Amino acid sequence: MRQDHKAGEKMFVDFPGLTIPVYDEATLGVAFRAELFVAVLGASSYLYAEALANQELVHWCHAHENAFEHFGGCPEVLVPDNLRSAVSKSHRYEPDPNATYQEMAEHYGCVVIPARPYKPRDKAKAESGVQLAERWIIMRLRHERFTSLGALNTRIGELVEIINHRPFKKLAGSRASVFAEIDQPALRPLPATRYDFATWKKAKVSLDYHLAVERNFYSVPYHLVGQVLDVRVSANVVEFFSKNRRVASHKRSYAKGIAVTEPAHMPSSHRRHAEWTPSRIMNWANKTGPATEAFIETLLTSRPHPEQGFRSAVGVLRLEKKYGPERLEAACARALAIRSFSYKSVASILQHGLDKQPLAPAPRRANPTHPNIRGANYYQ
Repeated sequence: MRQDHKAGEKMFVDFPGLTIPVYDEATLGVAFRAELFVAVLGASSYLYAEALANQELVHWCHAHENAFEHFGGCPEVLVPDNLRSAVSKSHRYEPDPNATYQEMAEHYGCVVIPARPYKPRDKAKAESGVQLAERWIIMRLRHERFTSLGALNTRIGELVEIINHRPFKKLAGSRASVFAEIDQPALRPLPATRYDFATWKKAKVSLDYHLAVERNFYSVPYHLVGQVLDVRVSANVVEFFSKNRRVASHKRSYAKGIAVTEPAHMPSSHRRHAEWTPSRIMNWANKTGPATEAFIETLLTSRPHPEQGFRSAVGVLRLEKKYGPERLEAACARALAIRSFSYKSVASILQHGLDKQPLAPAPRRANPTHPNIRGANYYQ
């Protein structure tokens, strides 16, 4: 079937089977073999090519952006093959585009319509462009040595210009002239900013209402525990989506093993527990009185770790609701006097009304008498 392409409608993209070696300057051996990305506009067959380190998603999307900028606009439709960076799951009727690739396309106002599996004639323009790139770029560079992608792409850019300005054999003009006349005016304008590259994944919310992302842990609202969320990870932000609605976002942490928790995501009981700090408890105790503050300070410092005394201290301070600040202050003073630093001691004092009784002065201990004790007079 002969295909008629509308101006500015489709951009066909593909990789040739051949690669280009990039050499290591130190060892003079092959460092890696670069992949050649080829993009062809449907109406004019205007071509763009770029060498990539590999076919990974980040390079795939970046090459599309470079192609759009080279063309000076965006087409309506992107027609890729069924490689993993473009299609998550191939299907004859309803293929699933890669989520990142789909998002990138939407940013530039494009839709993704992959070619059918094993149907190369669906993207005949890309196939012919790939064949042209193999002959006019890869074959012509086979005797040249490059030690960086930058140098290789500079040379590829020169050859692409030759291809686009080479006159047609059977038609008037060249790819460049037809592009300037037909495709370029019909392309959509570029957006103000480039696409912020991000990867997508799915993750299940654990019992502590956190999800593991890149070896760190990020919180989401606790009522989402057990649900599977869509996770978008960009260079600076980690976002979580439930049923296409964003439910949480955090600044991305590049440390490892870090838990990033938003207090609003916590249940109220967890939030109150997280707010227990020695300074906060001491400020609370200070509002009751100096004896209470001294008792709580001693209670916290008498434990190997202050957090061990948090629950006891909070329990003591909550006795104020039942007995009032004056009685609690008196009870803490008595507990300090008898050196009994526990919640049970203060509660017992209040329960038995011992806080209302005056504190008896500590009895003076008389010096013991014994024949072996010489006394102070012996040393005079």
